[in-house]
Amino acid sequence: MTRIFHACDVHGSELVWKKMIKMGTFHKAKALLMCGDITGKATVPIVKQNQGEWFCSWGRHQGETMRSEQELEKMKTLIRDRGYYPFETRREEVEDLKANPKKVHELFVTLMKETLRRWLDMVAEVTPKDVTVVVNPGNDDPLEIDDTIKQDDRVIYALDKIVQLDSNHELISFAHVNPSPWNTPREAPEEELRKMLEKLFEKATKPETLVCNFHCPPYDTHLDIAQKLDKNLKPVTHFGSSVKIHVGSLAIRELSLIHISEPTRPY
Repeated sequence: MTRIFHACDVHGSELVWKKMIKMGTFHKAKALLMCGDITGKATVPIVKQNQGEWFCSWGRHQGETMRSEQELEKMKTLIRDRGYYPFETRREEVEDLKANPKKVHELFVTLMKETLRRWLDMVAEVTPKDVTVVVNPGNDDPLEIDDTIKQDDRVIYALDKIVQLDSNHELISFAHVNPSPWNTPREAPEEELRKMLEKLFEKATKPETLVCNFHCPPYDTHLDIAQKLDKNLKPVTHFGSSVKIHVGSLAIRELSLIHISEPTRPY
């Protein structure tokens, strides 16, 4: 029996990534799956003030000054562990970025790719060579990061292919989700999801032992319960209690019931 360690939604946290890539050793897993929503949500400028002095303001660290290289590196580590991207800059550059949204996006994508490249290098350094490492984006991840994963020699980019986990288990992976209020990079209407999934299931040759790595959960399960939002994206409550709804994909539920054999159904 092959032991699999599955993780997702790291959302840029370097601390979580470092834990995940050690699971081949810690839990004796033979396959590590980091399955989507890898990238972070924001950048944090660290502004050079004077010689040997830097300033940043984020989260609980409002208006914090660092007065040594050691303090600077400690702050960068803290920012990375929280899932953000630190970058050293000057006040003039910050003002320029405020006035140029396109430059902000370009910087954000550059930092994402640089961080992911560094993370993938960690895999080669830390994870045993006989452990299969699968990495794929999720709906929150921009399309620009895919080539960084594809070009790495150590990890497997899982989308649009069959990954052989062992002699008896195939893996199929799917990053897209049904439409959400957030208009994320990898969304599609249910009918389009259905067509994409049908092509993916057709690639499988061992449905009785197929492993499905779908970033979006099936509709009406324990995995797809979320807070209901109003038209202004504010949480809906009823007599002071949060209103919950199912938000998963109907297409994923339907095709999973058709193609996955009874003993392995997750619901």
